[in-house]
Amino acid sequence: MKYELASSSWDEKEIAAMHAVIDRGFFTMGDAVKQFESDFAAKFKSKYALMTSSGSTANLLGVAALSYRENNPLQRGDEVIVPAISWATTYYPLQQYGLKLKFVDVDLQTLNMDVSQLEAALTPKTKMVVAVSILGNPAELIKMREFCDAHDLILFEDNCESMGAKLGGQLAGTFGDIGTFSSFFSHHIATMEGGMLITDDEEIYAIAKSMRAHGWSRDIQGSSVFEQKDDEFFEGYRFLFPGYNARPLELSGAIGVEQLTKLDGLVQQRRDNALKFVELFSKDERFIIQQENGESSWFSFTIILNPKLGDVREKVMAAMRAAEIQFRLVTGGCFLRHDVIRYFDYDVVGNVDNANIVHDRGFFVGNHPCDIRPQIDYLYQVLSDATPHHLASN
Repeated sequence: MKYELASSSWDEKEIAAMHAVIDRGFFTMGDAVKQFESDFAAKFKSKYALMTSSGSTANLLGVAALSYRENNPLQRGDEVIVPAISWATTYYPLQQYGLKLKFVDVDLQTLNMDVSQLEAALTPKTKMVVAVSILGNPAELIKMREFCDAHDLILFEDNCESMGAKLGGQLAGTFGDIGTFSSFFSHHIATMEGGMLITDDEEIYAIAKSMRAHGWSRDIQGSSVFEQKDDEFFEGYRFLFPGYNARPLELSGAIGVEQLTKLDGLVQQRRDNALKFVELFSKDERFIIQQENGESSWFSFTIILNPKLGDVREKVMAAMRAAEIQFRLVTGGCFLRHDVIRYFDYDVVGNVDNANIVHDRGFFVGNHPCDIRPQIDYLYQVLSDATPHHLASN
């Protein structure tokens, strides 16, 4: 393969960290996970950080904690404003907790939620806004935070694709009442599988921590969310919330400690690659590329074929396959187009024309934590040759 979707950012330090865990012989979450959580909280200036088995389970535990908190919990039938494009597990916990989704179109340039539609999506039943920064590019997080504060709404920030991105100098993932991250392979740091939830709210953290491991009290002794009993034997197996097993492995925590020290450098390399991508593609009107909002951490490079080109995506994708260039759908595409939507309670605010354009005419290729400028040159040549050089006049 001449241009792959992803590559490893590990070196001998991650391998040594895994060997150290193997030598200790303790593989479920332990001291390495705690260290990664502490380091992550410090890096993102958050009071609490909770490592999970994936970014998906970080989303699940975040929604769960909001549903079981004492004051103003999420309740079945409450409405949540969401973008029409995101990964599936942005939406699944919302459905699983009985919430009604209000889908809003995306901006065709940034691929993030069109915040001009927030007021139209607002009803007396609105309880939360889910902010998703797509593929490294910060959403309009400042405006969304202001909107939520003005209407007493929860801001849930799914930052699983955008670790290391910034808006106004502030790290994405830190604008919400909850922020979630993924460290799956191909993401900005990789811990095999893994995720992180951050919050400044002690109650949300404690409930999520309990629910990460069966909903028991063992992991949150001394927390204010429950009254501890005198029976120490019972307390070891006392269940407080209907939880899950979303625990990470100690191996993943140890890798995370090493990977987090590299985050800034890995993001900078991605940004350096993006300079070449933008240089080649931004002035070519055949291709609509993602416009940076703030400082993107450039998870990948998205390309939308200009609608004036006609139906050329199949031809372009065939050319990429022949050229050994890997590509895929932009995140999960327009979620409303997937079969699973029949299980959801939802409304669509206005139309989702832009999300459909992205779904039908878009794709992305990989960005990497190493210099891939020659591959980007190769990509541009392949796409240029496979695409009509003139747009239709109508």
